Amino acid sequence: MEMLDWMKQSKTLAEDPVNGFDPNAVTESATVDIAAPARIVWDILCDMPRYNEWNPFCIRAVSELKMGSAVDMTLINYAAPGPTVPNCEYICALEPERMISWEMKYTPEWPYPARRDQVITPTGPDSCRYYSTDAFLGETGIHVFRFAGPWVKRAFDHSALALKARAEAFFAAES
Repeated sequence: MEMLDWMKQSKTLAEDPVNGFDPNAVTESATVDIAAPARIVWDILCDMPRYNEWNPFCIRAVSELKMGSAVDMTLINYAAPGPTVPNCEYICALEPERMISWEMKYTPEWPYPARRDQVITPTGPDSCRYYSTDAFLGETGIHVFRFAGPWVKRAFDHSALALKARAEAFFAAES
């Protein structure tokens, strides 16, 4: 796994047991090469009202897409199929055509901080590469990773493949 800049700059678990970064508690999706420009992938990721049209994991997402704004989501329960799961995280990085990230902050009611990064790397004028990570933070992170890591990876892999298909279809329709 390539360490993202924020991971390299984060405090360690020894320095911050509540929110510290543990490189052993990160789930990473498959990396997909997409035959479409980064701008198309970015536009799809930012078009949250249409997530239900393509995203098999996050079937509803609402956000103002500003730093610190909420991302209210409805997720498919990959851990125990059946009911959907409400989830709210907060935008912590927005780099157009490069990265969109949101995080779950530590609270006493939910002591499981985490950060999701979706990374787009242009590989040419009409192509890019995409992957996402979920870093489970603090002392609880390794336990959450061991429990949730496998199903989060499945969900992220499915989403990456669906994003690839949608972006390539949109780009083909442009041509």
